[in-house]
Amino acid sequence: MKRILSLTITILVLCTSHTLMAQDKMTAREIVDNSYETTKLAGAEATSTMTIMDSKGRERVRKIAMVTKLFDGGETEKKLVRFLAPADVKGTGLLTFDYEVEDDDMWLYMPALRKTRRIVSSEKAKSFMGSEFSYADMTPPNLDDFGYNILSEIEVNGTLCWEIEIIPNDEDIADENGFSKKISYIGKEDFVIRKAVYYDLDETLLKELTVHEFRLLDPENMKYRPVNMEMVNIQNDRKSFLVVNNIQFNPDVKDEYFTTRYLERE
Repeated sequence: MKRILSLTITILVLCTSHTLMAQDKMTAREIVDNSYETTKLAGAEATSTMTIMDSKGRERVRKIAMVTKLFDGGETEKKLVRFLAPADVKGTGLLTFDYEVEDDDMWLYMPALRKTRRIVSSEKAKSFMGSEFSYADMTPPNLDDFGYNILSEIEVNGTLCWEIEIIPNDEDIADENGFSKKISYIGKEDFVIRKAVYYDLDETLLKELTVHEFRLLDPENMKYRPVNMEMVNIQNDRKSFLVVNNIQFNPDVKDEYFTTRYLERE
C-alpha cells in the first residue's frame, strides 16, 4: 500500500513539474492566446449590474442581460448584451461577432431611435454606454494586431502571474483600440487575467482593470468567466464596476438571439 501511495505521489509530482516546465517555455503570445481561450464557453447566460461612478462619487446603475455562444467550431464567439434598466437605457443592445482572424462585427441598437447601426473600427475606442469600458474592451482583440513580451513574473493578490506587455503593431491599430500599450497580468496556473493596465496614445497611464473575482463554469474544459471587475480611469478619476449577479453555463443558448432582428426586439 505504501509503495502504491509513493508511486502515486511521484507521478503527481512529475506531472506537475512537466506542466510547469511546459508553461515556462510558452511565448508571450501563446500565454495571451490561452488567456482568451480560457474564457470561451460553449454558451452562457448572465445578468449583471454595471455601476458608473463619476469623480465626485455620484453613481448611475444599469441592469444588464448577456448571452454568449460559440459558432464555427469555436472560431466565432457571438455575444448579445441588452440593458434592462433604468428606463432611459432599457432596450439598448450590443451584438458582437468575435471572429478568430477577421475584424469583429458590432451592432448597436438604440430604442429611442428605433435604429441599429454598425460600430465601425474608428469608434471602438469610445466609451461603452458612458462607462470606463470601451467597445474594444467588450471583445477579445485580433492577436495578429499586436506584439507581445514577457516582462516578469509577479504576484497579484497572492497569485503568481506573468506580466505581459502588449503593443499595437501600428498607429491605426493603436487608435482603434485606444491604447499605445497594455500590461496584462495573467495567472500562471489558470491563464485567468487578474489585472490590466492601459496607456493612452501619448504613452501616459490611462486606466486600470482589476478582476476581483472569477468563476469556473465549465470544469471539464477549465473555462472561467470574470464575475466582478473594476475599471478605474486614472486621468479623470472615474470608475466603472461590472458585477455578475447570476451566470449559467448553457451550450444550448438559442441561435436566434444572435441576429440584428432579435437585437431590435424590445
